[in-house]
Amino acid sequence: MTKYTFSLEPVGVPRVETRHRRIVTPLPAPGSIPTLKELERYEPESLHHELPVVWDRAEGHQVFDAYGNCWIDFTSGIFVANAGHAHHLIRHALAEQINHRLLHNYTFASEIRARLARKLVESSPPPLEKAFLLSTGSEATECALKLTRMYGRRLDPDKTVIVSFDGSFHGRTIGAQTMSGNPTAKEWIVHLDPDIYQLTAPFCQRCPWGRERYKECGEWCFQRGLEQLRNQGLELNRIAGFMVESYLAWGAIFYPDDYIRALRAWADAHFALVTFDEVQAGFGRTGKPFCFEHYGVEADLVCCGKGISSSLPLSAVLGRSEILDIPPDLSSTHSGNPLCCAAALANLEAIEKENLVAAANRTGGILESHLMNIKQRYPDRIHCILGRGLLYAVHLANPVTDELDIELADRVLEKAMQKGLLMVRTGRGTLKIGPPLSIPEEAVIEGVAVLQEAIDECLD
Repeated sequence: MTKYTFSLEPVGVPRVETRHRRIVTPLPAPGSIPTLKELERYEPESLHHELPVVWDRAEGHQVFDAYGNCWIDFTSGIFVANAGHAHHLIRHALAEQINHRLLHNYTFASEIRARLARKLVESSPPPLEKAFLLSTGSEATECALKLTRMYGRRLDPDKTVIVSFDGSFHGRTIGAQTMSGNPTAKEWIVHLDPDIYQLTAPFCQRCPWGRERYKECGEWCFQRGLEQLRNQGLELNRIAGFMVESYLAWGAIFYPDDYIRALRAWADAHFALVTFDEVQAGFGRTGKPFCFEHYGVEADLVCCGKGISSSLPLSAVLGRSEILDIPPDLSSTHSGNPLCCAAALANLEAIEKENLVAAANRTGGILESHLMNIKQRYPDRIHCILGRGLLYAVHLANPVTDELDIELADRVLEKAMQKGLLMVRTGRGTLKIGPPLSIPEEAVIEGVAVLQEAIDECLD
């Protein structure tokens, strides 16, 4: 994380009063300081790098504290609340399940788990045939790692290599973090898995191969990456599968379509699996039910989480029967928890009834056009703006070095918070934006106007 620290000293800020925002106290709110200090005292230090806002409640696209302040939420609680915070269908479903008096049943059968598994499979593109329910995204990606290796070793005992991408993120448990593409985050791991490799990610706006013209070179880029793996001593026929974050989360970096199609074709020709990590990307976030559908390819395994419930902790691995049926020991204590299943079913109903996938496309177009206006205003400070649907990242750059400006990003986040707008801190020099898919268009426009004010003041 960055060296910039959000101050816990309340400062006077201009009063804000609109339909979507309200700021009526100094910030951080003086009344919230005891809570922030208590969390600092009793929780690990790593949990205290977010903006100093103590959430009291959240509804729709807004976050409220207990002191009269209200923010437009461009975070969705880190891409969880796709249907909106505290959606009435989800609250009703949870109340019904609580009153039904089944709160936990391990892996013993329950009707509500059966309904959710069926709904997930029926809502997924072929050849996804089965669903294994878990609790966290890290569990899902670890499970996919296990399944891919078990499948590969059935074909060849040496077919154990997993290939992911540099810059990717797949979770914080040991397998998930090993697959992630941030070397610094893996320094705690004493013995790195020698059969996990990273491909160079195709970040076209900063082409890793130095090409200035990068249209329609996805297949060339993929083959260049394979050549790099060969040069590291990897026998390519040992690749059991690819773990693909459907977009690189820190920067909303989407792959060129022809790159993913080339990867899929190579995997098919070499009996390797392709897993898409959709934990941040799924359930309408990018304007399609699953982000990988943008690329026009099929998935062997899909890791889901976050927006699957818009609320409670739930994740899933979706996949072909011949893969998910291999292990004799797939189980988890909280797999398919009845409350989480109730929330997920209601969430999927809300997404369908309110046409939120289409809304992500429509409102996302408005978000993009207004963000591009800011880029035109600061062409030397905004390197690029990337995204799809209701998922975007503003890449802030140092005009002298052209490197991403981490401190500027943090100062903009803080200034926007003082004006009634919350965004995601990445620690990478990007402003990550992902409001609930149900956000009104006028709130998106107002939020981007606040962002522009914050950038103006930070660069003044």
